[in-house]
Amino acid sequence: MKIQIINGPNLNLLGKREPEIYGSETFEDYFENLKKRFPQVELHYFQSNVEGEMINKIHEVGFEFDAILLNAGGYTHTSVAISDAIAGVTTPTLEVHISNIYKREEFRHKSIISKSCVGMISGLGLKGYELGVLYFLNSPEL
Repeated sequence: MKIQIINGPNLNLLGKREPEIYGSETFEDYFENLKKRFPQVELHYFQSNVEGEMINKIHEVGFEFDAILLNAGGYTHTSVAISDAIAGVTTPTLEVHISNIYKREEFRHKSIISKSCVGMISGLGLKGYELGVLYFLNSPEL
């Protein structure tokens, strides 16, 4: 199984940015542990602060990989283009958020990308990515 993790804007600052919300671990360190936890899965990681680069990555893997775990960051609430990219590929995408978007500012309560995703994990910290991998490993459709 091949799973692509795509993280959006400002998630390159994990471990430094607002540790009270996002924790103190970098995503790179977390990703290394995630790969050890799931040696049977070919995990790939991509992060960009640029909407178009995220769309290009979705297009690149969206017909070849088994699954995408997407944390679109702030683009979750603004990007029709990312939502359209997810809808335009055949690879199922699961939306992941480290923080509980419904406990934050009201503008974060609406996800534009959700309608194009198979589901959402929100508010469980970095553990949400692990749960996303488990979801796809146990998904009868894959």
